[in-house]
Amino acid sequence: MKRAWWAQIVIAGGFFLATSACSGPPGQTAAEAAPPEDGGWTRTPAILAIRPAEGGLVVAGRAQPGGRVVLRNSAGAAYAAAADATGAFEIRIATAEPALLLRPEIQVGEDAAASPDRLLILDRGRGPVAVLGVGRAAIRLDAGPALGAVDSDGRSTVVSGRALGDDPVTVVADGATTRLQPGPGGRWSLLVAATPGEVIRVNGRDFVWPGSAAAAPGDLQVERDAGGWGVGWTGPGGARQWTWLPAAAAS
Repeated sequence: MKRAWWAQIVIAGGFFLATSACSGPPGQTAAEAAPPEDGGWTRTPAILAIRPAEGGLVVAGRAQPGGRVVLRNSAGAAYAAAADATGAFEIRIATAEPALLLRPEIQVGEDAAASPDRLLILDRGRGPVAVLGVGRAAIRLDAGPALGAVDSDGRSTVVSGRALGDDPVTVVADGATTRLQPGPGGRWSLLVAATPGEVIRVNGRDFVWPGSAAAAPGDLQVERDAGGWGVGWTGPGGARQWTWLPAAAAS
């Protein structure tokens, strides 16, 4: 089942971009709004952008207008704010912990709904910040490098990033060269046949993907290496995913 999801994330502007909210440049709100309500369902929060603030970060996004937006970790700690009449919200988050994995929720009256996505904040807000989702590429919200993320479920692997302009992105992985036209917000993603230890080249820059580590107990597992951060995390239904987030200075 998971493989069927991954197989749809092949070209920029395709399935992934059609169903995911894209972030604008760090510190700015994205041009794309969250998906509208459909059929009366409560709209879960979409995290769109971040900006630094004293002692932490401000997280901005869209949700159901007038709803109470909550970002909650597995230990129960929560950060909350109300969405305004247009659905826009901002939540200030303290980033004293080395790593945070937060689940977005919306509360409207007696109704509540949790998003399947997770907001990841690393290195006390100084490292990568990304929206993680099962069956699709991570969405980097910080100023990441040409290769923003490598996502794997142990069977399929997706590489992704955000281009700064409209020029095509060239990806070389497993001996194959692919040119992609970025989608809205410069986002692109590609299903690849990369193996651990392999060099993935994006626009002439090499990144050595370390692969997935052995799973450890808990909802969040973070391992720092010379090239970036490896993150094992558990999504809805207990699905275990592995996301590698290259550091901006990685080579």
